[in-house]
Amino acid sequence: MASAASSSAILSPNPNSFTNKSLPSMAAASSLSLPKPFSKTLTVSPNFNGLRKSFQPSRSFSPRRSASSNRSFVVRASAQLPLVGNVAPDFEAEAVFDQEFINVKLSDYRGKKYVILFFYPLDFTFVCPTEITAFSDRHGEFEKLNTEILGVSIDSVFSHLAWVQTDRKSGGLGDLKYPLVSDVTKSVAKAYNVLIPDQGVALRGLFIIDKEGVIQHSTINNLAIGRSVDETLRTLQALQYVQENPDEVCPAGWKPGDKSMKPDPKLSKDYFAAI
Repeated sequence: MASAASSSAILSPNPNSFTNKSLPSMAAASSLSLPKPFSKTLTVSPNFNGLRKSFQPSRSFSPRRSASSNRSFVVRASAQLPLVGNVAPDFEAEAVFDQEFINVKLSDYRGKKYVILFFYPLDFTFVCPTEITAFSDRHGEFEKLNTEILGVSIDSVFSHLAWVQTDRKSGGLGDLKYPLVSDVTKSVAKAYNVLIPDQGVALRGLFIIDKEGVIQHSTINNLAIGRSVDETLRTLQALQYVQENPDEVCPAGWKPGDKSMKPDPKLSKDYFAAI
């Protein structure tokens, strides 16, 4: 069953429906260079409805290279209030999963699953595929913790699809075990305060959202620094532990099986005496 969805990412105050998928095919996209996004021209049939299986769009890409070969991977973002502790901004957007187009609505996970929501700058780049494939390869561990992973960039679903259809040995992703969301309007990146305004791409923001839809953890890396799947998993495990044991807290580096701590001046001494 196909569900029509626009190519734009929309912020939505009222949640409801994670839809099915449908499949267009795609040719491999050309390589990009950071930090400036490339120019894309998409030619489609006038009667294209966005989700029809038989549609095969033709595309031409015009990569635009920076005048300087010395690219800066250090960016200063404007200061914003922290999102941790607040309800995650809802959004609805097209995504690619299992080499098909689907519609993703963040609030559909509320009351059901934890969500790892991570942003990356651009498709067909360098650090990004190492992170994206690392999360995919460890997806089963997050699945056991009742957690879904969503990757987001400002690229179109056509670019996502082409990257997924590119072999890993050629800098592609291969099949992924979670959706890649298209934020072509940049509205989702703006809502999560990770958009670099003068470059039009997102910093490497990562957010852990609990089952109530509240952001419990966030990290934001600059463009040149990849993230750790191990640390994301450990933080998720610590979050779930303290939510299941609200009278306890997790000290530095806590992992399942380690001793936790009572947040009390006297009772906490049991932890310090044991280490």
